[in-house]
Amino acid sequence: MKRKVVVLALVLMVLAAAVFAQEAESPGAAPQTSVWKYFAAALAVGISCIAGGIAVGQIGSAAMGAMSENEDLSGKALPYAGLAEGICLWGFLVALLIIIL
Repeated sequence: MKRKVVVLALVLMVLAAAVFAQEAESPGAAPQTSVWKYFAAALAVGISCIAGGIAVGQIGSAAMGAMSENEDLSGKALPYAGLAEGICLWGFLVALLIIIL
């Protein structure tokens, strides 16, 4: 499993060069918007939201189990769910930066 993740990360790093590569433009030509930019932004949001959803699901399940045994733990699980949702926010911010820059 770790080997597949490493290979996938290496392939994505190689493909990232195509996203940031600049084409030579002739003088007076209108700048072209690259499709790769939007593809990278969609990947950033999609992967981060999927990961955030998985994290919130795991935290919610563990929090419900802990609250069934001890009711005093109900407020302590909420910040962890907020941290997991922050993953989605960071993915959205990265996508905005990719599109704007």
